[in-house]
Amino acid sequence: MRRVLVTGGGSGIGRAVARAFAAGGCAVTVAGRRIDALQGTAEGFAMTCRTADVTDEAQVEALFGAPFDVVVANAGGAGSARLEAVSLADWTHALALNLTGTFLTFRSALRAGMPAGGRLIAMASTAALQGGAGLAPYCAAKHGVLGLVRSVAIEVAKRGITCNAICPGFVDTPLVDQAAAGVAARLGVTDDEARRRLAANNPTGRLIAPEEVAAAALFLASPVAAQVNGHALAVSGGEI
Repeated sequence: MRRVLVTGGGSGIGRAVARAFAAGGCAVTVAGRRIDALQGTAEGFAMTCRTADVTDEAQVEALFGAPFDVVVANAGGAGSARLEAVSLADWTHALALNLTGTFLTFRSALRAGMPAGGRLIAMASTAALQGGAGLAPYCAAKHGVLGLVRSVAIEVAKRGITCNAICPGFVDTPLVDQAAAGVAARLGVTDDEARRRLAANNPTGRLIAPEEVAAAALFLASPVAAQVNGHALAVSGGEI
């Protein structure tokens, strides 16, 4: 039975990814900062719940008492503000949560002895592939995630391990609710109008379902994806 770790698994994409792997018969460990949210993810599934802050080196390392076959570095978050309004604390937090957290997760996975056939998957964003007004810290961090993925992919290739990134557009999760609130405040529109504008970024005219992103993770973790390495898989309806 393959052992799978999903960080940031208490809601949204992480919850969908964890449940998809569990439904496929994997032994899933779901990690995050809030035990109640993790337990919500695990409800109805045989999962292990572990509290951890991915920006804390010791807490991340403690997740890896034994090697995992698949590690999905999903934990992340975004704010919305013009650059001149971004504080150094805002900037540092965005890099720590989105980029350093992925680095610590992948490093611990490899140090723990990920076996041949292992899969490292980073949850990036279309923000890793393009810029976005009001999203400078988040875009910078996600661009960094993609650089990390491409470098690690080369390092681990001869060990039979792959490292890839999934780059979703706007997904119908609580994170989009936060983004919509930021857009509404910045543009002086209603939350509903802000959500409509976010959905309009997708040529299909709708937000992406978390389960559609989870399906991409299942593919990258599958045997048929053994030669997909160092790739940024956009799940964006054609936005990218």
